[in-house]
Amino acid sequence: MKRLGISGFVVLVLITYVEGFSQLTSSLHGEATIEASNSDQTITVLPQVLVSGRQDSLIGIANSATEGVIGVDEISSRPLLRVGEIIETIPGLIVTQHAGGGKANQYFTRGFNLDHGTDFAIDLEDMPLNLSTHAHGQGYADINSVIPELISQIDFQKGPYYPTNGDNATVGAAHLQYASILPANTISLEEGSNSYTRLLYTGSTAALSGHLLEGLEYYHENGPWINPDDYKRYNAVTKYTQGDSQLGFNIMAMFYHGTWNSTDQIAESAVCNGEIPFYGTQSPSDGGISQKFSIQAQWHYLSDNSQTYLSVYAFHYDLDLFSNFTYYLSSPQGDQFEQQDNRNELGFNLSKNYNSNFLGFKSENEFSNQTRLSWIDVGLYQTINRKRTQKTDYTGTIINADTKIDSIQESSSAFTYNNKIWWSKVLRSELGFREDVYLADVKDTTPINSGTKLTALFSPKFSLIYTLAPSTELYFQCGYGFHSNDARSITAKVNPDNTEVGTHVPLLVHALGSEVGLRTTAIAGLHSTISLWQLSNNSELLFDGIDADSGQTSITTQQTHRYGFELSNYYTPIKNLIFDLDIAESWAYFNQPTTYTEDITPGGSLVDEAIHLSIASGVEYKTTNDLAFSLRLRYFGPRPLTSDGTVESKSTSIVNFGSSYQLSKYCKTTFEILNLLNRRDHDIDYYYQSKNTPTAPVLNEIHFHPIEPIELRLGVIINL
Repeated sequence: MKRLGISGFVVLVLITYVEGFSQLTSSLHGEATIEASNSDQTITVLPQVLVSGRQDSLIGIANSATEGVIGVDEISSRPLLRVGEIIETIPGLIVTQHAGGGKANQYFTRGFNLDHGTDFAIDLEDMPLNLSTHAHGQGYADINSVIPELISQIDFQKGPYYPTNGDNATVGAAHLQYASILPANTISLEEGSNSYTRLLYTGSTAALSGHLLEGLEYYHENGPWINPDDYKRYNAVTKYTQGDSQLGFNIMAMFYHGTWNSTDQIAESAVCNGEIPFYGTQSPSDGGISQKFSIQAQWHYLSDNSQTYLSVYAFHYDLDLFSNFTYYLSSPQGDQFEQQDNRNELGFNLSKNYNSNFLGFKSENEFSNQTRLSWIDVGLYQTINRKRTQKTDYTGTIINADTKIDSIQESSSAFTYNNKIWWSKVLRSELGFREDVYLADVKDTTPINSGTKLTALFSPKFSLIYTLAPSTELYFQCGYGFHSNDARSITAKVNPDNTEVGTHVPLLVHALGSEVGLRTTAIAGLHSTISLWQLSNNSELLFDGIDADSGQTSITTQQTHRYGFELSNYYTPIKNLIFDLDIAESWAYFNQPTTYTEDITPGGSLVDEAIHLSIASGVEYKTTNDLAFSLRLRYFGPRPLTSDGTVESKSTSIVNFGSSYQLSKYCKTTFEILNLLNRRDHDIDYYYQSKNTPTAPVLNEIHFHPIEPIELRLGVIINL
């Protein structure tokens, strides 16, 4: 099967390339035509629909209760502390931060602490934002390069049931799409608490038979921290679009640069003892610098019974990150370390969609190939005040400044197939699969840790959809998904301290999920979805405050099992008034109790840091005189910090308020109050071993990052 899969996708690539090229050549010479044929075998061109709010009413379109589209109105009306919160519009997803603003966010959903992106895939117009074999964490997804005002919609899916969602999409995926045309060219300025400033230009104009989109952003904030973040962000975007729904293309280039200081999580005992304040730091020189240059293009062609789509992308990415989570645990000179990531990546996504008949039933078939190539240089270094320095531990043993340096080449290619059949007016099915082939070549400065690994993985998917009534559908899904592991952990034989690597994991790890759900619009103005789901994972990637960033491999091979439910409601009782309520609850367990060789945390069957309960609710109202406001609540429930459940985090509740007023045709003002109730909750909590000073005792304790206190922001938007 693996041989057939590999040869199959190679043949598909060649055939589709030739056919796509011939169609493109014909269209450029004015020879492309779309002829009428049997309706069952013709691709229907639907009129373009502008999605403004959450589009839960996807009866007859979606194949899941937890699939949806977030529109521009819902994104623009939400008060946001940080750009990553744009994907909190996805029901059941929590976005937090445990460090400086320029670092990738921390994500939680469906019983997972997703760290910085593992097991949840995010892309921008088909360019993946998750980075494999990353210096700081597998699947690291930094959204700071995204400008929210340019987003036209966010498509999301939960679960491993979609053939075109591959690596990192074990629990779901979010697909961000930029607009091609904006309603107006604008300049906006925001000022706020803690030296917050944001200057933004967005615009679009007709150019060369198409449209040119532009965005420029400058951002600065210090936050409430005793050691100011001094986070500066620069973003630039230009996108050219030409054509229509039948034949068209776009090209987009982006630039991002960010620098910041970082107040990482702090030890609870240090705050309780008065050693540092609530918004203080135990390592004031932590921080980072990151930048990204990218270019991408998309092309599509619609014929009488098929559709061809091609997207390509390439980017260069740099990160220098300085962190210290354990303070003085390993060395009296401090435990600060530098993680450096420098990479070039390119890839393409190619798909072909056919309408046909199967035994007299309307059928649709989609074939695709997804290929990605990465050239990665990663390094881990010992540092003092951001300078690479040789250290000694408490026994006088030397800790080399160059802890671990690797050069990695990763390549992956996937062949996917999906078949839809409409068995009757009320019953349809989807059956698909993907065959993934991964090749990783690791060159380590310690030769024994170098090596090459080639592996393949077959992942079938199935969905069944039954229409109970014109306003109600029932869904059943099951399927395999996967995530990749850090390539360095696959080939490593010894750790930097010369101890033997005890845990070996495969390059690709399967997960099996299933789900039953219901979507209804039976009550006028109310869109509701409910789903029950379960997911089994063959291995787990967990945060470890001691080993995760020391150059050692700390991936558990134990299987995990999760299950839960999600309820989502979007209600518009009258025009311009919207209520929403999303509730998600989940439970996560190891199949067998965990054991630890070191007395750091007790063993048990609970998955550490797994999210249990989240609630998101809000109300939005727009008056007839152009005054609008929104009030939102986000509740992030307690989580087990140890696998035996004896140590738990506290809950976090945040209320945000936002309003806007249209002063004139050309001027609009905005006002936001973030953390309206001024709560002193925690953004995130961990439990691990640390040492506050060189002479302090070693403690197993909670380490937390506080949420930011009440913050005011005032803005003005000028239409040019």
